[in-house]
Amino acid sequence: MPVKGLIFDMDNTLLRSRINFDQMKRETYAYLEAGGILSGDVDLEQHTTSTLMLTAERTGRMSEAMIAEMWDIANRIEKAGMHEAAMEPGAAELLRALHGRLPLVIVTNNSTEAAELALRENGVHQYFDDVIGRDRVKAMKPEPDAFLLALDAYPAIPTEHWLSVGDAWIDGAASSRAGIRFIAYNGDGERMRAMGVEPFGEIQELEQLVAFLDAER
Repeated sequence: MPVKGLIFDMDNTLLRSRINFDQMKRETYAYLEAGGILSGDVDLEQHTTSTLMLTAERTGRMSEAMIAEMWDIANRIEKAGMHEAAMEPGAAELLRALHGRLPLVIVTNNSTEAAELALRENGVHQYFDDVIGRDRVKAMKPEPDAFLLALDAYPAIPTEHWLSVGDAWIDGAASSRAGIRFIAYNGDGERMRAMGVEPFGEIQELEQLVAFLDAER
């Protein structure tokens, strides 16, 4: 099925993120546990920060102030990690090669503002047709909201003609739930499959994606 639209994750897919996601997850969990929102027996290995947040909000026990404080943790750690983040090897070259060939969209659990700033700092923001951050959707990855938003923006492109690329199981889960084929970039295949994600393909270098797209023509 020819690829007519491409969705990228950002952290550790296009940008070599220095965000300490483990610290973010553990500080978020500590806050939620201390506030009596989540119990002390949560298996953190089965969660990301986004799934912890979603679980907490679904309890219905969080005030607006608590939700804001919870987000402050993520925002603080994200800001520190995004500062002077460098591109993944081959990312800039890939984007230049694909620009104008098909719509390119970023879907990230970072804020849209932080994502756009990092892309501008690396001189690649102009290659993207849209950047969809967490503030533009009701639920973050692994929920499919951001992917569905991208599909809605291009009604002339059928779902089966889209492809997404990411490094984490939440990227694959969100993509699959939206009906979009997923390519794992340097992903932990064992972890992905344990979380129910079966990639359509796997690559170790971003330049391999060009050959894959050509093969799909």
